[in-house]
Amino acid sequence: MSDTNKTLLRGAKVLGGEQRDVLIEGERIAAVGTGLDADGATVIDAAGQILLPGLVDLHTHLREPGREDSETVLTGTKAAAVGGFTAVHAMANTFPVADTAGVVEQVWRLGKESGYCDVQPIGAVTVGLEGKKLAELGAMHESAAGVRVFSDDGKCVDDAVIMRRALEYVKAFDGVIAQHAQEPRLTEGAQMNEGIVSAELGLGGWPAVAEESIIARDVLLAAHVDSRVHICHLSTAGSVEIVRWAKSKGWNVTAEVTPHHLLLTDELVRSYNPVYKVNPPLRTEADVMALREALADGTIDCVATDHAPHPHEDKDCEWGAAAMGMVGLETALSVVQHTMVDTGLLDWAGVADRMAVRPSAIGRLTGQGRPIAAGEPANLTLLDSAYRGQVNPAGFASRSRNTPYEGRELPGRVTHTFLRGRATVVDGKLA
Repeated sequence: MSDTNKTLLRGAKVLGGEQRDVLIEGERIAAVGTGLDADGATVIDAAGQILLPGLVDLHTHLREPGREDSETVLTGTKAAAVGGFTAVHAMANTFPVADTAGVVEQVWRLGKESGYCDVQPIGAVTVGLEGKKLAELGAMHESAAGVRVFSDDGKCVDDAVIMRRALEYVKAFDGVIAQHAQEPRLTEGAQMNEGIVSAELGLGGWPAVAEESIIARDVLLAAHVDSRVHICHLSTAGSVEIVRWAKSKGWNVTAEVTPHHLLLTDELVRSYNPVYKVNPPLRTEADVMALREALADGTIDCVATDHAPHPHEDKDCEWGAAAMGMVGLETALSVVQHTMVDTGLLDWAGVADRMAVRPSAIGRLTGQGRPIAAGEPANLTLLDSAYRGQVNPAGFASRSRNTPYEGRELPGRVTHTFLRGRATVVDGKLA
């Protein structure tokens, strides 16, 4: 990785607006203006490219410890950097589960060693993700990792009393419970979205109400105890309405949507290709459009990848036996450009808000999601938005290849990523 102390980005469109020169010195932005002096600096011709704050992902599965065959902290953060991310939140469903100070500190230290992006561990809500008793929330917060976000993601905290206690507990240090909203009794044996396609294919249906009922309960609980709840990978039009209602009450509720739920529908399951098997499942076209509108109007706060790597043997099998999940870090910005920017629903300042500013705020990260201005940390992403190309997973930095976009043309390519002034990606390749 380059250690040159000064870098000048020449002619970048800051947040998609006017062209500016941006001078990086050390770990910070030294100046933003026109005709800046490049004396001794590495000059990058950024003419016409979009300059964004480094992206922040609230929902990443790095798989280490325990499933290093799928991903490691190193390979996952490399994939993040290639995708334009400078910080990721690592989910707790590892082996062992990240339910103690020791495990979250291990993940945090591995992130520090990787050097490709900041890794903020997410702690489990319950011991072993079993939903029976609270994990060491306070100890994980007090640890070197400074955990602020807790989630049993992959499983729902379905016991209302446990959920209430968790929400009460994290109030003491301004933490947040990130809920995987899935009523387990309503989704037993579920394989895909419950609807016309599931009926025609004879696959077990996953009803929208399984998500919506948990969200409704949890926004009420959060209001009752005056705490923060965050809804993971919201996927239905009904869920949008519940979150919109909760926010209208002034309750402390935030929500995320994945790139794949902004683009793909349950019609793809007709192929029986397990690359489309994901939790929550791909929904209908009407749901997709409702999610896009809600992200545009701010009801949904942010985009989160739910990057879920799997080795090929866990996906290259019949539908019923296949693991759920998709890799997403390296394609997220392209999918958001395709679904939100190219459709006119969001401008680039809006993308910066939904993919950097708001996820940083929800996760309480300092130094990420900051304005592109003198004195700010130089966590930056440069995007060639005019680029068009086919997704080729063979070139992924991730250890896994389970992308639903293989062969699909998507717009936009991250050319450079800077983590505190140091280039992690140069000309689209890892530094």
